[in-house]
Amino acid sequence: MTSDQRTGPPAFGSERDMLRAFLDYHRATLAMKCDGLTDEELRRQSMPPSTLSLLGLVRHLAEVERAWFRRVFEDHDAPMVWSDEIDFQAAYDASGSTRDEAFTAWEAEVETSRRIEREAGSLDQAGYQPRWEEEVSLRMVMTHVLLEYGRHNGHADFLREGIDGSVGA
Repeated sequence: MTSDQRTGPPAFGSERDMLRAFLDYHRATLAMKCDGLTDEELRRQSMPPSTLSLLGLVRHLAEVERAWFRRVFEDHDAPMVWSDEIDFQAAYDASGSTRDEAFTAWEAEVETSRRIEREAGSLDQAGYQPRWEEEVSLRMVMTHVLLEYGRHNGHADFLREGIDGSVGA
């Protein structure tokens, strides 16, 4: 990994500013865990039978961003990125993927998510979660996605250490 260029979340701020900052911090953490690796290294799987890899995590989190921001607040029928059905597991199989493909999709979804959040009048804005068939607030969505990144960045820690011994952050 290269040096840590992430901006840490502030110690004080509004609820929205804190959620936004922590979410961006975790997004930057995922990117940092992948920094400096080849496509082959990014595709390296953890252990059979799991297909989990760093590139698979990037692809999965692109799906998460799409499912929780775009599909909830803009287009309930937007297709998933790597599956015809709502199958988050399909993204984990990155055996034929490249850094460019995965990061282009992930970065586009992150930008869409940021735009949706910026344009929302408040954290109480309601969106419709089609998989649950119920309304959810932007607050809930941001918290849920933040938890997804936290969990998967823990996976990324182990995956990166297994590739080149890098630990930390």
